[in-house]
Amino acid sequence: MVIENQKLISRAKGIRLLLLDVDGVLTDGRLYYGNNGEELKAFNIQDGLGIKLLQRNDVKVGIITGRSSALLARRATELGIDLVVQGREDKLTALQEILETHDYQMNEISFLGDDLPDLAVIRRVGLGVAVANASPFVADHALWQTSASGGHGAVRELVELILTAQNKMESTLADYL
Repeated sequence: MVIENQKLISRAKGIRLLLLDVDGVLTDGRLYYGNNGEELKAFNIQDGLGIKLLQRNDVKVGIITGRSSALLARRATELGIDLVVQGREDKLTALQEILETHDYQMNEISFLGDDLPDLAVIRRVGLGVAVANASPFVADHALWQTSASGGHGAVRELVELILTAQNKMESTLADYL
């Protein structure tokens, strides 16, 4: 990955916490309901590996989402994500609460979102990012926009950007050679 935007590189270098929205970011934003009332969501496996790669490189990953879902709790557990805030439409307040109990500065946080409930956080963190298919208004306020859509590798793309900016991508890939 070649990054030419120096402001983007500078911001990504200092990231210690990546926060993610769920619907439209970790998933494609569509909700599936079964005949028995069950809710189904599809998560991208490459995004999952990206999350694990980031965690192995000492960047914590967390979730702030407006909806509550047992499915998400299960996926977060599978990925080793213990910082999960569900059912919070006011994501900025949720972020402020995280900052009260965790040792991060705003400039050390990246947030990946897709729609209006994500806007306030995208605008305030050090590296606010929108997925490719984000609301145009939200994308206009992000520092960067992925080329991949939500649920289709956008998280992995941001992870690789952060690892590249922090000069950790080569050593991470070397583990697989």
